[in-house]
Order: sequence, then structure tokens, then C-alpha cells
Amino acid sequence: MSLIISMAAFALVASITPGPVNIVALSAGAQFGFRASQRHVAGATLGFVLLLVLMGLGLHEVLQLWPALTQVVQWAGVAFLLFMAYKLAADNGQLDAKESGRAPSMLYGAVMQWLNPKAWLACVAGMGAFVADGEARLVWQFAAVYLVICYVSVGCWAYAGTFLRGYLNNPAGMRVFNRTMAMLLAISAVYLLLP
Repeated sequence: MSLIISMAAFALVASITPGPVNIVALSAGAQFGFRASQRHVAGATLGFVLLLVLMGLGLHEVLQLWPALTQVVQWAGVAFLLFMAYKLAADNGQLDAKESGRAPSMLYGAVMQWLNPKAWLACVAGMGAFVADGEARLVWQFAAVYLVICYVSVGCWAYAGTFLRGYLNNPAGMRVFNRTMAMLLAISAVYLLLP
């Protein structure tokens, strides 16, 4: 039982802390509401858990054979984060989802995790800490624990955004909020490039 508690604590710390996926969940909740933001939350959770399982089943060995692949993922992730920051900054601030576009999709959330260096580091660190020998039972156990914790954690960010929605009930306020979120995404992208 203590192994599961340790896995859950690791998953909680890695999932609930601020990062690009959570910033987008917060923004989606604020702009589109909790229900519409759940596609992003589910996609981000499933995308992360798939990456975690693949890492546990041997993807980390591929990265050791081809270290340049890690660099490619990092640069693609930075480019994706900067693109998302641009999209947030350019948003018109309309709260009505029908007029202002669509909330991030499930695929968007999943791809975001695959291009998120924080997610890759969490997978490598988590598998190294809890499943160093690659035992399949432990990989799936860790993935099941992570699935629940990650969904709740990212969902909390979307809910927080929904709560903020009441305070951002005009386009000007939403534009300021979106531009602040865009700046945070851009800063996190640049931070990933630092040694």
C-alpha cells in the first residue's frame, strides 16, 4: 500500500504544479467553461498516461540510443508552446464559445503532453523511481494511479478557470487574462531552453 501512496504523491506533485498544460486548462475553463474544457483535460490526461506507459515499457531506451530525439522533442515543444501563447494573446476575449471559437480539443491536450518537456521529465523520473526494473505490472499500476491523479489535477485548473470566469465577464478583462496566460506560456517555453 505504501508504494501506491508514494506513486500517488509523485503523480500529484507532478500534475498539480503549474505548467503549460495547466495554464491552458485554466484559460479554457475561464473562456469556455468547465464542461467544454473537459476535452482538453481528458486529452491531456490520456496523452500523458500513454507516454508514461510507453516510457515504462521501453521508450526510454530508444531515447538513450538516439539522444538527438530528446532535443527534437524539446524544440518542438517550445515551438508548440509559443504557438499556443500567440493564439491566446490574439484571442478577442469573447466569452461566448459559439462566437470565439472552440475550446481546446482532446487531441490538442494529448499532443500538448507529448510536446511538453515537463511531461517527458515526469515520465522518466517516475518510471525510474517506481518501475526501474520495467516490471509490466508496476507500469500499469503506476499508470492507473496517474490516470486518476492527473485527471483530477488538470481538472482543478479548469475548475479554477471557471471560477475566474465570473470575474472576467467582459471582453476587455478576458483579453487581459488571456494575454497574461500567453505571457506565462511564453516564459515557460523560454525557460525550457535554459540549461
